[in-house]
Amino acid sequence: MAACLPSVGTEESRVTQRCIEMVIGRLLTDEGFRETFVCDPHRALTELLERGMHLTHAEIAALVATDQNLWKKVAEQIDPRLQKVSLTT
Repeated sequence: MAACLPSVGTEESRVTQRCIEMVIGRLLTDEGFRETFVCDPHRALTELLERGMHLTHAEIAALVATDQNLWKKVAEQIDPRLQKVSLTT
């Protein structure tokens, strides 16, 4: 996953939007990440932040507040060829 670093002004809002899209995409296509997020969303997001992902406090709060069942329900609708399967489950 590419690092998303903040910039200035309008560019910063585009960067954070791209980062949130990457997180949501990963939640929907990466079973292992999704399982980690559902069990401990703060840990999952902290790991992303430590690897250079940029998320605002509001974005983190919104992701954590989202119904955790949503991620699995939507992921089930995505073609399996686009999914990264967890080998630990």
